[in-house]
Amino acid sequence: MTMIETLKQPWSWYIAGALIGLTVPYLLLVGNKTFGISSSLRHLCAACMPANVNFFKYDWKKEAWNLFFVGGIAAGAFIAANFMSNPEPVVLADSTAAYLAEKGITDTSSLQPSEIFSWGNLFTLRGLIFFVIGGFMVGFGTRWAGGCTSGHAIMGLSSLQWPSLVATMMFMIGGIAMTWLILPYLLTL
Repeated sequence: MTMIETLKQPWSWYIAGALIGLTVPYLLLVGNKTFGISSSLRHLCAACMPANVNFFKYDWKKEAWNLFFVGGIAAGAFIAANFMSNPEPVVLADSTAAYLAEKGITDTSSLQPSEIFSWGNLFTLRGLIFFVIGGFMVGFGTRWAGGCTSGHAIMGLSSLQWPSLVATMMFMIGGIAMTWLILPYLLTL
């Protein structure tokens, strides 16, 4: 199997997780930097729109490496999606596919079912809930928690930060509640 064919296959959790986990000590050792993505929007706003807003008054140039990191993620995602994607459809467990079919989700060939995530749904009640309200809640929660799930769960827990443990537990509780209590009702809209 060639290197490209190996890269196109799904990686086991213990390989991908270890590689992600190794970014924490690497960033700390190389430049005393912390891993996280959500702060990059603040850096971008401070760089592009230096308005008279106290939240954006800081030396964002010290954090410019983060913008390159995010740019690398975007470039890597583009390359992976367009040149290295696995052409096989997403394989779900039979019980998961049956559950989704009960809720009206039959297009399970991708990670984003077209019955929910499509331009046609954008101006419907379902689209309002999933895109607008959901997007606002993610952004608000990220700002309120002082970071996103990756920053807290990977960097915060690795550096033994108590607020990150609390935030990660709340992320998990919220995800479980959403999956089992709220999502089944939203899928019936």
